[in-house]
Amino acid sequence: MSSLSSIMFFPLIMIFFISSCFPLSNGASDPNSLYGSFLQCLKSLEFPPDPTFSAIVYSSTFNSTSYTTVLQTYIKNRRFNTTSTPKPTIIITPTKESHVQAAVMCAGKLHVQIKIRSGGHDYEGISYVSSEKNFIVLDMFNLRTVNVNVADQTAVVQVGAQLGELYYHIWEKSKVHGFPAGVCPTVGVGGHLSGGGYGTMLRKYGLSVDHVIDARIVDVDGDILDRKTMGEDLFWAIRGGGGGSFGVILSYTVKLVPVPEVNTVFRIMKTVAENATDLVYKWQSVLPAIDNDLFIRLLIQPVTVNKSKTVRVSFIAHFLGDSGRLLTLMNKNFPELGLKKEDCKEVSWIQSVLYWANFDYKTTPVKILLDRHSDKVNFLKRKSDYAQTPIPKSGLKSIFDKLVELGKVGLVFNPYGGRMNEVPADATPFPHRAGNLFKIQYSVNWDDDDQKLEKDYLNQSRVLYKFMTNYVSKNPRGAFLNYRDLDIGVMTGTGKNGYDSGKVYGEKYFMGNFMRLVKVKTAFDPDNFFRNEQSIPTLVAGKGRKMTTLI
Repeated sequence: MSSLSSIMFFPLIMIFFISSCFPLSNGASDPNSLYGSFLQCLKSLEFPPDPTFSAIVYSSTFNSTSYTTVLQTYIKNRRFNTTSTPKPTIIITPTKESHVQAAVMCAGKLHVQIKIRSGGHDYEGISYVSSEKNFIVLDMFNLRTVNVNVADQTAVVQVGAQLGELYYHIWEKSKVHGFPAGVCPTVGVGGHLSGGGYGTMLRKYGLSVDHVIDARIVDVDGDILDRKTMGEDLFWAIRGGGGGSFGVILSYTVKLVPVPEVNTVFRIMKTVAENATDLVYKWQSVLPAIDNDLFIRLLIQPVTVNKSKTVRVSFIAHFLGDSGRLLTLMNKNFPELGLKKEDCKEVSWIQSVLYWANFDYKTTPVKILLDRHSDKVNFLKRKSDYAQTPIPKSGLKSIFDKLVELGKVGLVFNPYGGRMNEVPADATPFPHRAGNLFKIQYSVNWDDDDQKLEKDYLNQSRVLYKFMTNYVSKNPRGAFLNYRDLDIGVMTGTGKNGYDSGKVYGEKYFMGNFMRLVKVKTAFDPDNFFRNEQSIPTLVAGKGRKMTTLI
């Protein structure tokens, strides 16, 4: 392990002084005491003391207006921005790596939970909400530098950067390079990459984590590690296993991918009366086997047409090529959709980013991608599944009828195949590769702050999820970590209880990779300092189980 390069520690007598000044039994029990103790601890870890620490520590008591602004700025789900939502005792907004090191060390000394937020898009708010009484939020938004090197086709991106910023800085340097990641520009890099990450180039280039070649992380001891010093086990774990279980990731080094100068996008919408059922049925067999340059997402939503409730399916495409080649491909493999030349929009890769983010790609300046608050924030709930066999037409009809009956919740189908069939399931913690035809997202959004509506819409998502049981993966039923869903399990207790409860959701997210993640966790954070409601548990000694060496 590397030493703290930027923190100079006091002699042993000062370490004793720090410990005795900040009693572990009481420090986390009183918010006011915790603020003072934490600030004093931070300042004591550098010599001379860092004068900037006071400016990056926020408390609801001592600087409440700034605290509220910082807390709410990156809340991307209004379900977790209410008066009853648990609030952090302290928020820390580091502006340099040594701030992160100090925050980790002081949180450890004071025995207080630390949550890590990069963009705030985690669907269950676990980066800034906790089930524990007192907790700290380490908000990484100031650490958002992006350095693109076209010569070696790499970018070093700090975790507080958003995807839009990464895309913009790539575009600044090259019009024929891109990066395979999500379609929402305001998603934080840290959570997106550590959980897997994917976008419209999924079938061509696989996941975002398939292109991560290095990383920097602060471990439980406050040391900064890179790929060489952390070793391949930890490097494997933080590329899809959720970085917050293992440390505080500072940056990722990613490999860029080539993109053509001309891309093509289209959106075609069909209702049930316009043969949507047959088209979705055909899509299931066509898309996983079609040219890897093509990605067609389905949005399946209940709508009202001419005062009659029905289902509308939107076929939204990104093709890495021109419209002529796309039309030839579609006419051969999927003529039923009826794609025409006038449906196709030829765009640059960066314009395809704008298109998929629902901007007018012709008139919107690319600089909109630098706007960290360009999205609308509403109430939402997400769930996920994987389909491994085609859903029969009768099943699709039943699903569409259920959507109409429920009235609000919708589905998103994301096609697999291509590169996803070629990467081994254990290459990264993300296991859902070959054998999956498409990923399903359950999606419901609403604008009204109404508890009755929230209860109804959350129930709709759960009813639909249960209804889909026969059509999706089994034993275990798979789930996608970046579509965080606390319905499928939460960590309860510590020791054996923590392990057993963690296994419930862990095997859904990680399948056969779960135990390797547990072993990495046990080796690098045996006391479970880095934890959240769905973090990786440690391996415990108990009846019928013994500590296992890392393999």
